[in-house]
Amino acid sequence: MENKWKNQSFYNSLKNALNGIKYVLSDGRNVRIQICFAIVAIVLGFVLKISLIEFLILILTIFFVLVSEFINTALENLADLYTTEYNEKVKNIKDIAAGTVTLAAVASIIVGIIIFLPKILNFI
Repeated sequence: MENKWKNQSFYNSLKNALNGIKYVLSDGRNVRIQICFAIVAIVLGFVLKISLIEFLILILTIFFVLVSEFINTALENLADLYTTEYNEKVKNIKDIAAGTVTLAAVASIIVGIIIFLPKILNFI
């Protein structure tokens, strides 16, 4: 029995993945805000001439937050398929997923402080 949802080619897999990214970007206000902060952090990294290792950590941290947001969006959509009525378990799933994004965002703030604060203080 063939799975009608299975991609038949790499091209279709890539197209579907890009559709998922497009959906999250168009539907998610939070991810657009996070991308704005990411752009600011990258520009600041160039201005303050952070090291290659610091840039790698910065990029990984940015992607960590974005991946968390994508997983959160997927879980929220999946939970919404289960029920449109209030359900305590669905609420818990959504809260846990949102908590994951919050933890990733806090980690990114800590990384930003560790990387940028000494350079900003030296710049002043």
